Amino acid sequence: MQVDGAGAMRIAVADLRAAAAKSASLQAVLLKYIQTVLTQVSHCAVSNANHHMEARLARWLLMCHDRIDGDEIALTHQFMSMMLSAQRSGVTVTLHILEGVGAIRSTRGLVRIIDRVNLEDLAGDAYGVPEAEYRKLIGRFGRPGDN
Repeated sequence: MQVDGAGAMRIAVADLRAAAAKSASLQAVLLKYIQTVLTQVSHCAVSNANHHMEARLARWLLMCHDRIDGDEIALTHQFMSMMLSAQRSGVTVTLHILEGVGAIRSTRGLVRIIDRVNLEDLAGDAYGVPEAEYRKLIGRFGRPGDN
C-alpha cells in the first residue's frame, strides 16, 4: 500500500537472501509475513467481490489509516477509484455517504478520519481478518491503542 508521508526502508534482494540463509529466525518471520500478505490479498479479493462500495471504501481507508501517523490521508478520488476498481464518480458518492454518517471528512486530495469506530462498523467484516492474522503471527499492528 502506498500512502504519502509513510516512511519505508529497503534492502537489496541479495542482502536479504544472504541474511535469511544465515538466520532461521529471520526466515520464520519472513514466512509469517508472506502468510499475512497472502491473507490480505485473498481477503481483499473476497471483499471486492462481495461487499458494497461503502464497506470496501471504509476497509481501504482503515487500511491506510493503520499505516500512517495521524488522521489525514492524502488521497485523490482518482487514486481511490483505481485502488477499488470503481468509477471515480462512485468513489465521490461513497465519500459523501461516509461523510454524511460522520466517519470522515473529505476535501480535495485529502481524507480525514473523524470517527474510526464508525468507519469500522461501516466496513463490517470487510475489515479485520488480515489485521488479526498479522497480530497472531507477527505482533502488534495498526494504530497505538487499537491492539
